[in-house]
Amino acid sequence: MSTATAKPAAKGGSEPDPVALIAKRWKNKRGSLIMALHDLQETFGYVPREAALKLAPLMDVPVARIYEVVTFYNYFKTEAPGRNIVSICMGTACYLKGAPELVARLSEKLGVKAGETTPDKQFHLQQVRCIGCCGLAPVVTVNEKVLAKVKPADIVDQVHACAKGA
Repeated sequence: MSTATAKPAAKGGSEPDPVALIAKRWKNKRGSLIMALHDLQETFGYVPREAALKLAPLMDVPVARIYEVVTFYNYFKTEAPGRNIVSICMGTACYLKGAPELVARLSEKLGVKAGETTPDKQFHLQQVRCIGCCGLAPVVTVNEKVLAKVKPADIVDQVHACAKGA
């Protein structure tokens, strides 16, 4: 997942409003709200309240419906994540090969639980379902870099090394 944010309009010019572009792309397409919300999250790194409030009338969808979807699916975030997204796979193979210990170790060192962002906004720790790298279990991703066969003793150093390269 990208953590890019929408770019502000350049001085003297006007860039298209990303929320309006998303609404235009998905409006009047059956079942498109989830896709529009995916685009919003891809654009901003999360679903900002202001963007959701703007999207609702543009797509003729009640704001309550947007929040039903956003709060039902754990994929969507309503707060800006940290600069580095650390995802620990909790699929069966990863779980059996030690993923819970990886979560515990990283939670302890970063001082946050899964689903939280560090106070300095550098790391967001999350647990995810199977990411399809079962032969490399347990797997952790930092931003989009895949770490394979991660050991609890190594996870902190590996995560910090990836973050420095970000």
